[in-house]
Amino acid sequence: MSRLRRCARRGQDGKAVKGERRNKDPACRGGTATMSTRRLRSEDYNDYSSTEASPDGSPPEGLSNFSSPSSYQRFGEANGTTWFQTLIHLLKGNIGTGLLGLPLAIKNAGIVMGPLSLLGIGIIAVHCMQMLVKCAHHFCNKHQKRFVDYGDAVMHGLEASPVAWLRAHSIWGRYLIGFFLIITQLGFCCVYFVFLADNLRQVISAANGTTNDCSANETSLLAPTMSSQLYILSLLPFVILLVFIQNLKFLSIFSMLANLLMLSSLIMIYQYIVRGIPDPSHLPLVSQWKTYPLFFGTAIFAFEGIGVVLPLENKMKTPHHFPIILYVGMAIVSTLYLSLGTLGYLRFGENIQASITLNLPNCWLYQSVKLLYSIGIFFTYALQFYVPAEIIIPTAIAQVPERWALWCNLLLRASLVCVTCLLAILIPRLGIVISLVGSISSSALALIIPPLLHIATYYSDGMHPLTIAKDILISFIGFAGFVVGTYESLFELIVPTPTAVNATRAL
Repeated sequence: MSRLRRCARRGQDGKAVKGERRNKDPACRGGTATMSTRRLRSEDYNDYSSTEASPDGSPPEGLSNFSSPSSYQRFGEANGTTWFQTLIHLLKGNIGTGLLGLPLAIKNAGIVMGPLSLLGIGIIAVHCMQMLVKCAHHFCNKHQKRFVDYGDAVMHGLEASPVAWLRAHSIWGRYLIGFFLIITQLGFCCVYFVFLADNLRQVISAANGTTNDCSANETSLLAPTMSSQLYILSLLPFVILLVFIQNLKFLSIFSMLANLLMLSSLIMIYQYIVRGIPDPSHLPLVSQWKTYPLFFGTAIFAFEGIGVVLPLENKMKTPHHFPIILYVGMAIVSTLYLSLGTLGYLRFGENIQASITLNLPNCWLYQSVKLLYSIGIFFTYALQFYVPAEIIIPTAIAQVPERWALWCNLLLRASLVCVTCLLAILIPRLGIVISLVGSISSSALALIIPPLLHIATYYSDGMHPLTIAKDILISFIGFAGFVVGTYESLFELIVPTPTAVNATRAL
């Protein structure tokens, strides 16, 4: 108990107990990442949300209120979020840059196979979210905890596994989830760099010829311009300054601004693509099988909102209403994805770009759409960056003297941004970056791990063989998408197809 007390005091006021060095206690060293997660959850912040990231909040009380297993209740705090606020957070946690890449994903699958596959992936993703919530409730009840995050749920699932080796190494479940969260969020940041560079390059290149006439069907480059890599590099100083903002309440202002800008842009995109849709008879019903893994990576990248589920459910005033909100919210998200992906491909056909904004015509109205969405994505970068920063930086700061803590913090933040910038420069193709990130990390978090967690949690209690077979099938689909999608994305990156080369040259 004294060890926990020392760790808690250091986590609250950042100072060492008298006579001891700051964060040098071995008892605290191993739990730095966990304490940073707790600090993120305990922030008095009700609007931490972005396009793919979400709040990670839990009630501030500890576990002392529990006296018996029957004391566990699925009821939120009095100041928790309402069902409407939770629904808005759920929508914002699933709608982002992946939405704009879905028309290209439909092209990679076919005008019939694409929408059907997208609907299937959406149904499976929602089912995996429901399984994760169910397992979290089980462990909250079993271990008398108010909140269990994704990493804790996997760790407890391994502890309940019938395999002795998994039980002995259960802590690696939490580390694995933390690793994939870091890869996913930093991957989002790489996507943002490429997205910003492509849209800004197109707007600046066509600035001299931009008019008020929006009758043209596509944007043309009218002036020489820098390469996308130079645009990415020019954005680096501004992004570094942005991530130096560490106050979540201050970042929430940028979050709301970003959401308003992106919502306005989506409305204008929709009203353009529904007008003048050409005859779709020339579009393939099913595309070549080699491009289908690229569709899978982009689709699962768009649906990767499983990380928002547990924090949102925990913060509700009435958590028992969350399953209905989950199904309603994901139905809205799926409808948005299907409509924009299908209509976008029907509107632009084989000329569809990695982001549908790059297909908008060369007039000031739609150039402003690109700028508005780009500004929203720029502000969202800081919110996406917050999650990996809170996992990595506290552990590193604990190893340096307190007088160097601030400089170490800023240096690590700048270094992580430089890493995402470098990766974006090395892979300046938006469609490939989205597919690669989705295949590597999003498939693991959204499809592979939840079914396996469900089996590990309830196998000892007795599971129907069909349920086990269903969970194994979902994990196999996710693993197949992980392997094949990663391979095809890397192959397309190294040996691009002629169509991709022509598209890059046109951009």
